[in-house]
Amino acid sequence: MVSTLFPSAFFFFFFFFFVCSPISLFFCNASAALLESLPTLSFEEGYTQLFGGGNLILLRDGKRVRISLDERTGAGFASQDLYLHGFFSASIKLPADYAAGVVVAFYMSNGDVFPKTHDELDFEFLGNIRGREWRVQTNVYGNGSTAVGREERYELWFDPTEDFHRYSILWNHKRIIFYIDDIPIRETARSEAMRGCFPSKPMSLYSTIWDASGWATSGGRYKVNYRYAPYVAEFQDLVIHGCAVNPMDHSSACERPSAATYGSSTMSPEQRAQMDGVRRKHMTYYYCYDRDRYPIPPAECKTDQIETRQYYGPDGVRYGGHRRRRRGGRRNRSSVAQADAAQ
Repeated sequence: MVSTLFPSAFFFFFFFFFVCSPISLFFCNASAALLESLPTLSFEEGYTQLFGGGNLILLRDGKRVRISLDERTGAGFASQDLYLHGFFSASIKLPADYAAGVVVAFYMSNGDVFPKTHDELDFEFLGNIRGREWRVQTNVYGNGSTAVGREERYELWFDPTEDFHRYSILWNHKRIIFYIDDIPIRETARSEAMRGCFPSKPMSLYSTIWDASGWATSGGRYKVNYRYAPYVAEFQDLVIHGCAVNPMDHSSACERPSAATYGSSTMSPEQRAQMDGVRRKHMTYYYCYDRDRYPIPPAECKTDQIETRQYYGPDGVRYGGHRRRRRGGRRNRSSVAQADAAQ
């Protein structure tokens, strides 16, 4: 089933894609106001349950979704449609207290449709032992390129268990931008260097909570302790503003020539300075600086050798504090996760 946009939603869809060029909320002067005005969906309007049975509960007329992990199962839900480009967002509140081994994910993927050449855009939230913070990491896969993990990991500048915070993904044919509370934290631009590794096929949107004891906290040293279960994550302010495609032939009205405007915008100097500040202060792992893993950095990396020597170790982890945690991708973690064990 391909979603149709009701009139108010259509106005914002048109404004973002064809006036602001593209939908990114930071790429036009009225961005903040438009973000607040974007229509949110109830669960029934845009999502379907993936797994978890009674571990998924709808609240506030379906405007809030509660998913939990216990000794029986985790839980998850997904968009009803596949999308080719768009803006996708949710406000999320993470489990409190001891949460080692727990992963909450908000991501896009088409692995069920293209198992050998799948694309993926990840927000993954990694639980920790009591007294240590949740971490968030982003990743980008294209065309089945899981052998090259493009992970970036960040410490959060707030407690994600006390209140809801907004996490968003902008994806168009030229760039991908990840946001936290409407602040851009990462941009991945399509380039000749990336070649087919830039996500280019329709994807679904997923939200899950699951047991990742084998790698999520200190390389698997600390595992989920079900004495603290259930681990509860809540999602609200659900936004899907994108190009829904026909599930049979993947055609979309957004594929018309005028859709080329999606990738024509750039961040303003103020927005880029904001992103650079977050990355400078809060990024704790950068795959481009991981010389142990990539003696020759992936082709798209433009590394600052001075910064590498001053601030990052040969494993790509930023010096300082106890924040030395890494991963090796949802499916290929072996070499990267080992660094966590030294924590």
